[in-house]
Amino acid sequence: MTVLDELVTQIENPDLRARIAAEVEKLAKQKKFGLVFEEHLPECTPLWEIPVRKGCKAAWKAGQISDFYTVLEIEDGVATCLNRDKSAAAQFPVDELVSVAEFGEPIYPYLKPLDSVCSAPDSDLWHTLIEADNYHALQLLEYLYAGKVDCIYIDPPYNTGAKDWKYNNNYVDSNDIYRHSKWLSMMKKRLRLAKKLLNPRDSVLIVAIDEKEYLHLGCLLEEIFSGAVLTMVSTVINPAGAGRQNTFARTDEYLFFIQIGGSKVLPESREQENVPIIWDTLRRSSLANARGKHGKGACGPNQFYPIYVDDATGRIVKIGAPIAEGVDRNTAPQIEGCTAVFPVRPDGTEMNWGIKPDEAVARLEKGYLRAGKRKPNEPQKYVISYVTGGNIYDIEHGIAVVDGYEADGSVRAYYPEGRDKMPTTNWNRPLHDAQRYGTNLNRQMMGGRFQYPKSLYAVKDCISFFLGEKKDALIVDFFAGSGTTLHAVNLLNAEDGGRRRCILVTNNEVSAEEAKALSAQGYQPGDPEWERLGIARYVTWPRTVCSIEGHDINGQPLKGSYLGLDLPMADGFKANAIYFKLGFLDKNAVALGRQLKEMLPMLWLKAGAAGPCPAIGEETPGMLILPENRFAVLVDEKRYMEFAGKLDEHPEIETVYIVTDSESGYRDMISGLNVKESFQLYRDYLDNFRINSTRR
Repeated sequence: MTVLDELVTQIENPDLRARIAAEVEKLAKQKKFGLVFEEHLPECTPLWEIPVRKGCKAAWKAGQISDFYTVLEIEDGVATCLNRDKSAAAQFPVDELVSVAEFGEPIYPYLKPLDSVCSAPDSDLWHTLIEADNYHALQLLEYLYAGKVDCIYIDPPYNTGAKDWKYNNNYVDSNDIYRHSKWLSMMKKRLRLAKKLLNPRDSVLIVAIDEKEYLHLGCLLEEIFSGAVLTMVSTVINPAGAGRQNTFARTDEYLFFIQIGGSKVLPESREQENVPIIWDTLRRSSLANARGKHGKGACGPNQFYPIYVDDATGRIVKIGAPIAEGVDRNTAPQIEGCTAVFPVRPDGTEMNWGIKPDEAVARLEKGYLRAGKRKPNEPQKYVISYVTGGNIYDIEHGIAVVDGYEADGSVRAYYPEGRDKMPTTNWNRPLHDAQRYGTNLNRQMMGGRFQYPKSLYAVKDCISFFLGEKKDALIVDFFAGSGTTLHAVNLLNAEDGGRRRCILVTNNEVSAEEAKALSAQGYQPGDPEWERLGIARYVTWPRTVCSIEGHDINGQPLKGSYLGLDLPMADGFKANAIYFKLGFLDKNAVALGRQLKEMLPMLWLKAGAAGPCPAIGEETPGMLILPENRFAVLVDEKRYMEFAGKLDEHPEIETVYIVTDSESGYRDMISGLNVKESFQLYRDYLDNFRINSTRR
């Protein structure tokens, strides 16, 4: 609809324009089934490091990034440009322009190291922060870790209308009539890439959201992750309630959990020892399972039958034959001294039993079926209970222990080591208070640099329900904010000795107020004064350093201890992290093998990010043997035999990169190497970003 609106305004005839506008308005009001939203023009990104050249796309730094031009000529520092719809030319000083790319165009990213923190020099485990637009960072991560990520946790902008996010370099506010569709367009592009990162056999995507977009987001997630298990949890993050005029004070927000493949939720705790097994009511509860119902999920016609209970002993003596549909239950045969019990609600509604007659017989023989106290004034004279399949499995596999049998023949069993307690879908946990364990904790480290961070313990709980037994998991957060996710991963590792690795991605945007103030001082994005106050450099990375080293931004030791652990915050964590900025390479220079220096951090990440990130000088060596990083690079094919000999000396090397233009030569070389993974440079890299971009 946005494109139609733009086209309508270009119609010169006023009568025709008005008629078409009216028809477009009718079309917009039509009800549609499912999630339907505007597919907006592609997002754009500034390429600050790519020089403005003839033929490239460029935008005026003082204008809108989406209003780009094609550079026709450059002469004496002035660029002659053609506007986006090719209707007019304009001239700009070259230094007032920035190269841009539309999302979906081929880009060739690299990672420029900016800083690092090392509090565990003996560990080869390194976390990563990538400063970048998360769309392009996800493209890079797809090249590095497609199908290898165990968990993605994201806390995207909630689209409150208070300028909390940008589309095409412009803040979106409550006056934007396309606010929701822009948000959905933004999320759809990123979630489609995120899906490619997740391990299809066993992984989870966790998304935090509030009431502004949770309905739209739920539909989008169902569309993109069809076939996955999707659960929404309501979680209290502000027990006092956020006061809002003339309506309810909001205390909670929502969490979507999308479980891929065999992903499962781990128990949150184990109850006390010697816990009795659970008996469940045999009568079905849902009206969908009433007698005679035939809809989806309804019971079969054979699950309405009498269960005969001895009135003197309370013991079940027989399972009767099913009563045909439409036949009065009172016509069932009677047994002297017994009551024929049918599944009937107190209001007289006839239901079905939860199992078929033959299964009821089998469970009765094993003591897995019993009758409760007699209720003479109710249609169902006895409550019939049974042991469910999970408990039976536990008994038969020794997890639950049989301690004997009751007088009615029912089994007496218990869990000697206690029973797992599964988390529910409604969380009201004191440690999830975002004010106390998010804002206040962040303020202690960072002062007032970031508003509304998540509770550290809330994020830790979310990931630990899925990664508690995966101590080598890879976690990604591409809306990193203040960096709570990496902090939570370090806390979980400290708790159980894990080696989970976290990759954070965030842009380096400044707030709307800061942007206005900086612009008034004559600064622009890309200037050091502007970049210094961006979220990545001013918030995310400083918090990462402070939490790992155990001090605030002024170097003062942090106070207090992490709750649930005997770990003073001032002790920090035995962890390492490196900070990169995403840049873009000239594909021709890459193809000629001139940019190994720039690509080396990316190769390090692709090989598993073991050990400190390596670096080389301006001169490209013939080979790189990096045992500490578990990878090697062959640049000069003539040195293959020497290269292969070096690998034999270092069996710890698992990944090899071979620079060659010959596919057959590459195959011949890797056939003689005993390594886990190998890649052909630079073809593998160039093909990935060219093909993956053009097909989106």
